[in-house]
Amino acid sequence: MVTDVLTRYATALACFRGASDYPLRCELANEVHARPFLRIEAPARVTHIAVFDGGLEREDIHYPLIHELCITLGIAPPADTDRHLNFRDQSFQLKWERHLEFSTFTFVCSQPAADPFSDEPGVAPGELWTSALRERRLVAVQIEVLKGEHALAAREQRTHWFGGPALVGSKVLGGGEVWCDWLIRPDGFSRFMVLDLDFRENQVGRLVQRLAEIETYRLMALLALPLARSMLSSLDQLESDLAEVMRRMSADRLSSEDPQLLLMLTELAGQIETLSGMGNSFSASQAYDRLVLARITELREERIEGVPTIGEFMERRLSPAMDTCRSAQRRQASLALRVSRAIDLLRTRVNLVQERQVTELLHGMNRTAGTQLKLQHAVEGLSVVAISYYAVSLISHFLGALHEVGAGFNTALAEGALIPIVITLTFLSVRGTRRRFQT
Repeated sequence: MVTDVLTRYATALACFRGASDYPLRCELANEVHARPFLRIEAPARVTHIAVFDGGLEREDIHYPLIHELCITLGIAPPADTDRHLNFRDQSFQLKWERHLEFSTFTFVCSQPAADPFSDEPGVAPGELWTSALRERRLVAVQIEVLKGEHALAAREQRTHWFGGPALVGSKVLGGGEVWCDWLIRPDGFSRFMVLDLDFRENQVGRLVQRLAEIETYRLMALLALPLARSMLSSLDQLESDLAEVMRRMSADRLSSEDPQLLLMLTELAGQIETLSGMGNSFSASQAYDRLVLARITELREERIEGVPTIGEFMERRLSPAMDTCRSAQRRQASLALRVSRAIDLLRTRVNLVQERQVTELLHGMNRTAGTQLKLQHAVEGLSVVAISYYAVSLISHFLGALHEVGAGFNTALAEGALIPIVITLTFLSVRGTRRRFQT
């Protein structure tokens, strides 16, 4: 019995082993392994750079950059379809990731110089790097990872490397500390110091990657802030123009300016629709803001007395900027709705004016038709009289001729008797003709 069941089970599985996969199965399944955490052991020096291309020409420079870097370092470059690269040897790591609007380059040196944040000698960059990074370097961070006595000494002397007014520090992941001041130094780099006091295995790599992502996503989120400020200035002017149009609509009781006002509202709607193109930037900014908050939550911060945590710093500094972006987006949507309602209101008003004009025109046509009918009746009366007169004249000539040939009757009396008969017959004939044409 058991053998029979196992045979059927094996037969059923064999039916599917030879089946072909969905074309994207491997790509989708490997996505979960695409961006592994760095493996870092203190002491170490990490340099993180993000190259942004969203605001310039859409030429893809990221693959040429990583190819030239790999050739300079003597390692195999990634394929043009790859979106990440991880290289590691005994004392050096390179991690490259390609994102939608930017790419990141993370370098890890496991045997740094004794002095934290000191410059490291290296290979001069090629011409491609020099030209490609011009006005494209959005993030440049140096992260110093220290352990043991060096970590304790650096904590006591932290003001030597962090001289800014906004010194931020916190205990993270239950085994160390992070210090930073969010300032960009003359060399173009900002600084983080990670003190490994009691981290478990692989915690340093995860922490360093989260710090790099916080700085990268923070600046990506803030890219929408200049757009929001510019939009708010434009919205102020557009709201003023809309208020002026509505004031003129209220003052114009006779609706004489409606065509001009409708044209002005249409132009306002076009300008607002142009501003709505920034909506994608605001949506991306909010997405990056959520990523920043998520990465901060993953740090599991604990307060160090006397200094704000990274979460508190972001709450005070980043949140107002994001509120400005959201406010600009809401005001743009609200103004677009108000203009749409104003256009609908003005169109309704124009339609009512047109209907009133059509009604007045129809009343005028009715009056004209009534006048024409009265004239027609008057003409018909005159026609009866004229036709009767000519008919009686013809009959009078006929009776005169009969009298000349000796007819024995009174001609004048006969003519008088025929007049009412002729008039009656003529009236009936004209009315019958008019009814035939009406039907």
